[in-house]
Amino acid sequence: MTIEALPLSNVDIQGGFWGQYQKLIHEATLPAVHEQLEIRGTMEALKLNWKPGMPNKPHIYWESDLAKWIEAASYVLAKQPDPALEQQVDEAIALLAGAQQPDGYLNAYYTVVEPDKRWSNLRDQHELYCAGHLIEAAVAHYEATGKDSLLNVMLRYADYIDQVFGPGENQMHGYPGHEEIELALMRLHRLTGDERYFKLSQYFIEQRGQQPHYYDQEARARGEDPASFRHGTYEYNQSHRPIREHTEAVGHAVRATYLYAGATDLALATGDETLAQALRRVADNLVQRRMYVTGGIGSARANEGFTFDYDLPNDTGYAETCAAIGLFFWMHRMLRLDGDSRYADVMERALYNGILAGISLDGKSFFYENLLAVKRGTERTRFSPYHRQSWFSVSCCPPNVSRLIASLGQYLYAQGEAEVMVHHYAASSARLEVAGQAVSLSQQTNYPWDGEINLRIEPQQPAVFTVSLRLPGWCRSYAVTINGEAAAPPVERGYLRLERKWQPGDTVRLHLDMPVERVYAHPEVRANKGRTALQRGPVIYCLEGVDNGPDLDAIVLPRNAPLEAHFEPDLLGGVTVIEGDALRESRPPEVDQDEAYVFVPPACHPVRLRAIPYYAWDNRESGDMLVWLRDIPAG
Repeated sequence: MTIEALPLSNVDIQGGFWGQYQKLIHEATLPAVHEQLEIRGTMEALKLNWKPGMPNKPHIYWESDLAKWIEAASYVLAKQPDPALEQQVDEAIALLAGAQQPDGYLNAYYTVVEPDKRWSNLRDQHELYCAGHLIEAAVAHYEATGKDSLLNVMLRYADYIDQVFGPGENQMHGYPGHEEIELALMRLHRLTGDERYFKLSQYFIEQRGQQPHYYDQEARARGEDPASFRHGTYEYNQSHRPIREHTEAVGHAVRATYLYAGATDLALATGDETLAQALRRVADNLVQRRMYVTGGIGSARANEGFTFDYDLPNDTGYAETCAAIGLFFWMHRMLRLDGDSRYADVMERALYNGILAGISLDGKSFFYENLLAVKRGTERTRFSPYHRQSWFSVSCCPPNVSRLIASLGQYLYAQGEAEVMVHHYAASSARLEVAGQAVSLSQQTNYPWDGEINLRIEPQQPAVFTVSLRLPGWCRSYAVTINGEAAAPPVERGYLRLERKWQPGDTVRLHLDMPVERVYAHPEVRANKGRTALQRGPVIYCLEGVDNGPDLDAIVLPRNAPLEAHFEPDLLGGVTVIEGDALRESRPPEVDQDEAYVFVPPACHPVRLRAIPYYAWDNRESGDMLVWLRDIPAG
């Protein structure tokens, strides 16, 4: 039985945790990002007026930043009118339409900076990546507003790309170095029904990694030695072998997740089990061995991506915000493929931690990298001192987190012929078609701060169908009632299956226990030996210097120390904090405080530990941060 995600138009997020964030995106983040796009010259570049020697030379990926802003703004406009925002979107679309070339091509850099090098370096440049994001923006804009102004532009561009690339004798046999267009073409296919876009996406996915290797041929055509590729191996862009032979997550993390998202769309459309099996293998490797406790992925700065199993350094990792977003997108597709809650668990872990940390509480500054340990003055990142910033030289993350949060409603629910699935918990309402009739569902909850979820089911007429509620992987104790009476539904693939004849006005209460939990890493994660992380519900916690003083590694948490959680409405926008008794090590006063090595053990004195949600750190005064605390056995 096919399970389909509910479209954004059928779901409304109504207040609560995510309602506040969607309001923030609308009122603060979209204006801030638009301002930066203007300041940096992204809009001006589309006028195609740049000449050699002029400032603000167009960049190869600027269209993608603007596209994601348009996409995010479209999701906002789908839910509420905003004439000023709509005018800004229309103006941006007019600039894109004006920059389109007679043959349909659309990229400012290769139109005015290197017009003779179009499609000459797919391996390293971003033409097809930008095209993918523009296609996604066009679909979102059309679905949100009914306007076809951007859609028409992108249909012309997609048709041109379809003429250029493919298996034909007179076509280029290449594929993008930075994947994204694969999932975008599948999205365009679903909107238009045009098989050409499906086949082009399939071609890009299946041609990748075939021999003779296209990137070798392309490099030689540019007069380069393929062996001089600065990343050394085609694992960097996942073209090291054909996709059905992939066994582990390798290379650039954003590229990987976008490729696998598109490939999962292909598997869903074709029922190709060999492709699905390859995707499951890679997903298992990534989630079990190459993902941070925050849902961040990508442990090396050198390739902005993966290294080897259990290599998860805290203070020198990468965990790009866009990579966690890409993981979220891919896991949603795997959830549709297999209906297994473990993929929704990964989505949730990434969302509340690795993604949400990427945006400040005022919505105007962002993290590119998301370290799990920061000691001020010793940061080893390309952004030092390490704080959220209003923009970056490569600023893919700000508009990306904007479009995800603005579109979050479409990831909460799914429907089948006789089933309603609730993947994620948020104050919201949904309208769907189940068992041959319209059903409305409303959800009231203060999630993630408590585990009380109340649902009201309203079928037009009494009908038999299943309401499936995800039982989060972090939850060990729960209770379910239907109309106030205790229920014991079976659990299948991580979902509580409530099958019955539903009456209008029926209510379901799901209680998920949310104790403070200590998390322990696999023994091969060298960075976390002798350490523990704190989690409550879906939220990972950290220590911050403003609460616990400097040198957070001097704090040790006994395993028998009780930990308490309580909500503080006036702290960091309203968060639940964790407090408990711990110890702080220090050198005894009688020894040399500067000497590297002494023969006297450190002294310990009691301290009160205070942990805040990881996503909320670096929103107060500057200080250190630590996710993985030193852990000692009960004494």
